[in-house]
Amino acid sequence: MADAPAYGGDGAPFSHVSMYRNKEGLGVWSGKGKVAAIGIGHSPTSRRWDGKPETSVGALSLVALRKAIADAGVSPDQIDGIVLDPQTTTGAHWPAGQPVPQDVVNAFKPSRDPLDGIAKLSAEWVVNNMPELTGIKFRMYGMGCMTNALVVAAQAVAEGRTHTTLVLKGWHNLEGRYYQGGANAQDTIAGGAKWTNPWAGPACLTTAMQFQAYCNKYGKTHDMMAPYVVQSKKNGLNFPEGFFYQHRPEALTAEDYMAARWVAKPANLYDNDIPIMCSSAFLLTTAERARDMKQKPVYIWNHCSTDALYYGPQVEGYKPKRSSRGIFTSLDEIESITDSTGRKLLQGAGITAKDLSFENMYDGFSLFHQFHIEGLGYAGIKRGEALDLYQTDISNDGPNPVSPSGGNIGSGRTRVWQHTDSIQQIQGRAGARQIKKKAEIGVSGGPMPDGGNFLVWSATPN
Repeated sequence: MADAPAYGGDGAPFSHVSMYRNKEGLGVWSGKGKVAAIGIGHSPTSRRWDGKPETSVGALSLVALRKAIADAGVSPDQIDGIVLDPQTTTGAHWPAGQPVPQDVVNAFKPSRDPLDGIAKLSAEWVVNNMPELTGIKFRMYGMGCMTNALVVAAQAVAEGRTHTTLVLKGWHNLEGRYYQGGANAQDTIAGGAKWTNPWAGPACLTTAMQFQAYCNKYGKTHDMMAPYVVQSKKNGLNFPEGFFYQHRPEALTAEDYMAARWVAKPANLYDNDIPIMCSSAFLLTTAERARDMKQKPVYIWNHCSTDALYYGPQVEGYKPKRSSRGIFTSLDEIESITDSTGRKLLQGAGITAKDLSFENMYDGFSLFHQFHIEGLGYAGIKRGEALDLYQTDISNDGPNPVSPSGGNIGSGRTRVWQHTDSIQQIQGRAGARQIKKKAEIGVSGGPMPDGGNFLVWSATPN
């Protein structure tokens, strides 16, 4: 694995291109029904880090991992694997030259990187600080978000590399404005960003342009998004693990949504998720072992990825490619990519869109959710019909629940809520979010329509 650079100096490898199903025509996944999710763990949330050791991303991650272990009812010494995303932010990078707080470093058993557990995570740091994990033999990084880590972990279990593995994603958020540090703080722009960043604009700019093109093509308006965003916020307020449930339990009205200020017209304030502090963990195991654990198994029927892999440069053996021919991914390209994702996701599980009880596709920007679900053909919709679907009953009590988790819009930026909800829906543990119809098969994944990873979940192994 010489092509994959070590992260944090611990030598744990990045995922390999052979672990991804990013091409069409691969048939039903050989691991269908052989891997199950059992345990779920979430740390408390907060808006930003207060500088204390006990609220650092490392500490939150230990909380989430131990909760997932307890939730599964498995002995820690039976766990033999860990897969995680070592990156813990997309826009709150540790400022260059700022001293690392030694009281935080010294509160834990550190790795060789002083920022480990503060502004990044390594498998070494986690294992150092969880002495109960005495049987870890498999370590791997799935870069970018929880979905990638879940896909890597599921494939690893299916291949027999690990039989009981923890999957972790942590998020830190520092004081100050988001996206003002890291590469954006440099005097010059390097790499592929030199073609896009000089045009400025917030992170949602590309999505806003794609959505405007969508409205122009299909005769839709931004106001038609209101029922979806309002429902997502409502679902988030029924998510006890989420940020808004814990800290800002105020309902959003359609009038609030339509009156919100623009961030990048036609994307407004509520079309964007909010960065938070939070760590989340899952425990995956084999179907055989799952039968003896505490919770009802939720089986993974398939996973797939976009052809242009998300965080492709951190995938060993993968030659990175662009998802677009131009500076930005066009509407036609987005629709083609999500059509392909829909085919890969459903065909690899041996199902059709009619078999789906619910969908939990990603929504970090609300304005691209329709690309995901139109590509799936969810609820029988075709291109240009998702916003019409939003005008019907898309609540968790209705016939076609849309994002019953509430996603990032409903609970804050983690790229995790959609997976937690999918598992809980099928286990019957979603509480006030539990959909009225029987939850048998669902999909989740993301982040971006033109770059992401996706999973199919089921109540039965086959």
